[in-house]
Amino acid sequence: MLAATTMLWGAPPARSSVLYRDRLTALSSSRLESGDLWIPVADLPAVNGFTVKPQGACRDDICIPLAKTLKKSNWVNLSGFARKVGQPLVNEGATWSLGEMPALRSGFLQSRIAPDFAAKDRQGKTVQLKDFRGRKILLLTWASW
Repeated sequence: MLAATTMLWGAPPARSSVLYRDRLTALSSSRLESGDLWIPVADLPAVNGFTVKPQGACRDDICIPLAKTLKKSNWVNLSGFARKVGQPLVNEGATWSLGEMPALRSGFLQSRIAPDFAAKDRQGKTVQLKDFRGRKILLLTWASW
């Protein structure tokens, strides 16, 4: 029986982790199928705050229907779900990194208030965006890639 399950789901990768927002979640278990990351339904809330309900994956007042291709028994296709909601996804080995979901980000666009974040200044001191609320700032970013 185990061999049939392994063939259906593919070989389990090394213990997978998912990076989303400011936290890294070590998954209790995971499977790869056709390059997609499948995780236990029970791990989804820890990864991105969504809970699987009969109407779909829900978080606060947002519910996204899950097609049969995104949920099998007690497993959910995390990479397929990310594609469905337009969420950027990058994979490097056993680590998966998820970008922000447009559906969740829309509140910031409507309010015109940027989400808070922390970064080091040139002197190495940690500063937060919220420290500058009410003042005009120019924020420059750079990436080597």
